Amino acid sequence: MGSCWKPSAVDDGPRRGGSEASGRVDGLLWYKDLGQHAWGEFSMAVIQANSVLEDQSQIESGPLSSTKSGPVGTFVGVYDGHGGPEASTYVNENLFCNLQRIAAEHRAISEHVIKKAYLATEENFLSMVKKKWLNKPQIASAGTCCLVGILCNGLLYTANVGDSRVVLGKIETATKEVIAVQLSTEHNASIESVRDELKSIHPYDPKIVVLRHNVWRVKGLIQVTRSLGDAYLKNAEFNREPLPLKFRLPEPFLKPILIPNRPYRNQEAVDIVNSYPRKGIARKLVEAALQEAAKKREVRYSDLRKIERGVRRHFHDDISVVVVFLSTRLKGGATPRRTQFSLKPNI
Repeated sequence: MGSCWKPSAVDDGPRRGGSEASGRVDGLLWYKDLGQHAWGEFSMAVIQANSVLEDQSQIESGPLSSTKSGPVGTFVGVYDGHGGPEASTYVNENLFCNLQRIAAEHRAISEHVIKKAYLATEENFLSMVKKKWLNKPQIASAGTCCLVGILCNGLLYTANVGDSRVVLGKIETATKEVIAVQLSTEHNASIESVRDELKSIHPYDPKIVVLRHNVWRVKGLIQVTRSLGDAYLKNAEFNREPLPLKFRLPEPFLKPILIPNRPYRNQEAVDIVNSYPRKGIARKLVEAALQEAAKKREVRYSDLRKIERGVRRHFHDDISVVVVFLSTRLKGGATPRRTQFSLKPNI
């Protein structure tokens, strides 16, 4: 497996190490310390733990529509894959394009447009799973969380399925303190209200959520309760051979079990961002998460950093961080800056 940064459609050659303009590689860490988006700066970092990296992330800044006269802004996507890299890779390559197409049709960015882009991406991925079912059935068990933030016309839109998280650092005028505000809702079976929601949707299934090894899981298989992909839990036609036995449910189901629609606490993350220079701040957050993982597993941080991918997964998952700084000129008439930056290892 080689590693590749793909910052734009123009420059898509593989880079090992590379320049600061395109990002850098340090072992299992991919990072972009500081870049520019339409109305501010950003920092990105990803640390790999799985044998194959299942996380994807991207920033697209400039036109949010496929037409020249459409809305302009910044799109940020973080896709935490599971069951393989196929779903997160597909979303990374198609969600923004679908958003641009639908935004062109509606001539705007709106909640409705974002929902349609999510559903179009989901529908197209499930269609691909069906086409490849006999030759590559394991794709049916691939899914991804999908967390998106869009800055447009002075507004910040957030959309989420899964258990990734958007946290805003807000300066209190009176005290000048930076307060963490969680902007997204998590869909994870460990949350009691989420389990209650699932039970209400599936009242005749006493095993819709199962406590296994002190962790609540949907059907004893997966923690997230909403996702893109995971065809085997949405369409009963995939709950059979040749899907590997470990993913198959013993009983049939009549309606989708999943629907498409934490390393540290919110305030700690905001405090770290507020306490250190902007350059390299995403790497600093990844480092803080790794230190917590090392502490929890009672190993030294320096030893954790030496563990190879695959084995590393026993200590922590793939971790993706994108920090976006918002300029005070966001509502003004600043000329938007065109940026494309996508973290995509070449597997």
